[in-house]
Amino acid sequence: MRYKDISGKEIVNVNQGSRLGILGQTDLEINEKTGQIESFIIPNYKWFGLKKEGEETKIQWRSIKKIGDDMIMIEFD
Repeated sequence: MRYKDISGKEIVNVNQGSRLGILGQTDLEINEKTGQIESFIIPNYKWFGLKKEGEETKIQWRSIKKIGDDMIMIEFD
């Protein structure tokens, strides 16, 4: 799967039923040797994305349970 195939999808935590962000508005941690995505790094924003608030959330690739047509479902505590 290529990045362009998953870019723009909403990331949803199925454990809490919460929306975490949209892939494309997140940073990626990529393995330099293999080129594979290891994790998503989601910044915590407040005020419609204008002010960064708090720590980042790091979601490991192995936390992804399903990639659908318009969302990525993860299990994350």
